[in-house]
Amino acid sequence: MTQKKDHLLIRAARGESIERPPVWAMRQAGRWDPEFNKLRAGMPFFEFSENIELAAKASLLPKRFGVDAIILFYDITTLTVSMGLPFTLQTNRGPVPDRVVRTMEDVERLDPQPAPERFGHILGLLLRVQHMLRGELPAIVFAGAPFTVATYCIGTGKDLPATRSFIAEKPAVWQALLERIQTATIHFLNTLIEHGAALYQLFDSWAGELTRDEYLRWAQPYHQGILKSSTGTPRVLFVKECPYLDLLTTSGADVISLGVSHDLAAARRDYPNLVFQGNVDEELLKSGTPEQVIAATKTCVQAGGGQRHIVNLSHGCDRATPVANFEAFVRAVKGK
Repeated sequence: MTQKKDHLLIRAARGESIERPPVWAMRQAGRWDPEFNKLRAGMPFFEFSENIELAAKASLLPKRFGVDAIILFYDITTLTVSMGLPFTLQTNRGPVPDRVVRTMEDVERLDPQPAPERFGHILGLLLRVQHMLRGELPAIVFAGAPFTVATYCIGTGKDLPATRSFIAEKPAVWQALLERIQTATIHFLNTLIEHGAALYQLFDSWAGELTRDEYLRWAQPYHQGILKSSTGTPRVLFVKECPYLDLLTTSGADVISLGVSHDLAAARRDYPNLVFQGNVDEELLKSGTPEQVIAATKTCVQAGGGQRHIVNLSHGCDRATPVANFEAFVRAVKGK
């Protein structure tokens, strides 16, 4: 059986010499794929994702396209559910907590180190996917960074003005919430690493919209804390269209995920000892032609220079992404 250290993606993430850049995509298993929709068959998100067999089959669906890694199918709020805060996933709203966090007592009710049995379906999913892959591809796990997860806990999500209002009104509650999520995230990731996760990605979807001062207070210290404390496997940091590349590169991550606002070739030149991920435009995958996707992907591969580069998208696959465009994306990287 191939060991995880030998996988193309893992070698790339470690900065080792590679024969070509590996390719995978955020949300590569999801609503854009007709086979996924057949498998899910209208089941509520959490019911579906907590069914280990179905979630494993969903996670593995992108394998047929030739991707170089499988990311497990679950949501970043899975951790907060295990901490004692249930969520539902609502159409056009995203994750919504059963009860929003408002007080210090609400924060203190959240378990900072939930027993692994509380997220046992994720451990089961990891083991099941590893068994089904039989060493052919690495299994990626992930977690949400404290800023983004905390916005969902307080019920604001991507509404940054509402998040700022909450913080201004209840700074101590906000600080305690970030710290508790950080502790739980370290515990969660270390548990998954102990069970053989090949690589993890830390998502901070909404922190890229913060001012630099806010980012230095509410995002950067928590990235550094988690990345420093959860080691033993390559670590990827994703902050959607983050304008502070210098801060991303000092986070402690082995791999920095870039968006369309970044110049991949310049980043490779300026930070030659880091690995970068990205940065094909997910909007192009949604609305372009296969020929346009191939051209953009080849441009991305060229900008990456063939080493210390993992090909991915600027964000996740949109639900309207045509299958032909995803096929073209992977095919272009592999030179087929």
